[in-house]
Amino acid sequence: MANIKVRFAPSPTGWMHIGNTRTALFNYLWTKKMGGTLLLRIDDTDKVRSKKEYEDGIRDALTWLGITWDEEARQSARFDRYNEVVEKLKTAGRIYACYDTPEELEFKRKRLLAKGLPPIYDRQALSYTAEDIAKFEAEGRKPHYRFKLVDEEISWTDVVRGECKYEASKLSDPIIIREDGSYLYHLPSVIDDVDFKITHIVRGEDHVTNTAAQIQMFKAIGGTVPTFAHLPLLTGKEGKLSKRLGSLGVRELRADGVEAMAICSFLAKLGTSEAITPFYSLSDLAETLDFAKIGRSQPKFDEEELKKFNNHLVRNMPYAALKDNFGVSENFWNEVRGNLDKAEDIKIWDNICNKEITPVMEDASYTSQAADILPKGEFSADTFNTWINEVKTATGRKGKDLFHPIRMALTAEANGPEIKTLLPLIGYDKAYKRLKGEKA
Repeated sequence: MANIKVRFAPSPTGWMHIGNTRTALFNYLWTKKMGGTLLLRIDDTDKVRSKKEYEDGIRDALTWLGITWDEEARQSARFDRYNEVVEKLKTAGRIYACYDTPEELEFKRKRLLAKGLPPIYDRQALSYTAEDIAKFEAEGRKPHYRFKLVDEEISWTDVVRGECKYEASKLSDPIIIREDGSYLYHLPSVIDDVDFKITHIVRGEDHVTNTAAQIQMFKAIGGTVPTFAHLPLLTGKEGKLSKRLGSLGVRELRADGVEAMAICSFLAKLGTSEAITPFYSLSDLAETLDFAKIGRSQPKFDEEELKKFNNHLVRNMPYAALKDNFGVSENFWNEVRGNLDKAEDIKIWDNICNKEITPVMEDASYTSQAADILPKGEFSADTFNTWINEVKTATGRKGKDLFHPIRMALTAEANGPEIKTLLPLIGYDKAYKRLKGEKA
């Protein structure tokens, strides 16, 4: 397990969604646990769809989550290297030109499916004559290029899926270069993995078939085949792949007040045999990583469950775990956190307790009477119960009529931490003035 090196390879063609985030997280946790190296590889071979704003968004999301990387690479800077390898593979007979149009390929695919056969490319291009090629080019056709698979059993031991086997004869030769000369994912990724000495590839199970073809590519260019770990794909709570999962990402969750460690803790344990529990550092989370505990079934991701989990994480968050303590003391945080849904809500209660607010007076006469009963001096944890019992005796009030007007006068908020918790934080002077209807 020495010199472990993994890579996270996002395409900057959209915002980083929850599936990308999970892949990035597992790669990072693996390097943290094993003392390895993480390469951030920007797969920007799609010149039309790749945008700087998406790349910036990926980097920002990773940084906010606490996921750091040791090296960087950019595929758009490596076309000369890809072209060099392609020429060698053409000479070796492993890459060949195809002049089939999309319409012709679709016709062949449908015909095979109608016969109950797998839609595998028939390699007609390998029998082109010079006259055929001249005719195609005269028609204005431009070739796409395929990698020729060798007829053999392709097998590997997957860290998550166990033994995987494919018959190459049942796979189509993958297209590696489009008609416009642009590269698809397959070959550049393999070349990069070889050149950057990637030892482990952790990615989604939607790449399993790609892996079978790519193993032959690794061997064709003389590279060492990495160890693979294919993670089951997330599904929506309705039990099928959801468009929402393809768009929901760190940006949206962060804007909703979900903590970075809530996202990481939730995704790291979702679909495993372990309970989803709060972690407050990626280092601690990394120590628990065990690929053997990842189930084979597709885990269901529920955004609302994540938000409920975030509430639980926040309400138990130690002061030391706050990236930004929002300018509040440890005592203030510990007193108030038990009623927070979001960590940033501490600012609301800091303002209520320590800054001037306009009280909401539901019953000015009643709260004024309560103010006169309020004990002077420094408040303790027992002050509220003693005071409210005296108010109850003096006014004959109970239930909501007893508590709610006092809450609104003291905080101007109908919900939140208990008044017995807030009263010592507000202090006598502010509490008295607010109960009298004054700004304080």
